[in-house]
Amino acid sequence: MNVEIDWAAFLLVFAAALVGACAVVSFYALGLRLLVRSGHAPVVSPAEFTDAITVISEKELKRATKQAAKAAKKSPLTEGQKRLALVGAYGCFALCAAAVVIGILILVVGR
Repeated sequence: MNVEIDWAAFLLVFAAALVGACAVVSFYALGLRLLVRSGHAPVVSPAEFTDAITVISEKELKRATKQAAKAAKKSPLTEGQKRLALVGAYGCFALCAAAVVIGILILVVGR
């Protein structure tokens, strides 16, 4: 039994995976950045987890929410710019979701 590896196909798959992963991470990071610039900083409420994960207290959550609101008020952007940043953030998140769905479809359906 002789096993042959198609190195050109291997490199093609590697490059596609690398580009896809970088695109998803970049669009997600840009979406988060635009979300914060639009004044909608994501604040996550505390949850119950095991001791391995540090959970913020209610007091820390209130302080983080207050700081996010204060930062949103100090934003130098106009309301139109904030709205545009929010639309851009949602667009980046949509591109992330589309890239993941297209990747799954390529795996399931094939070429």
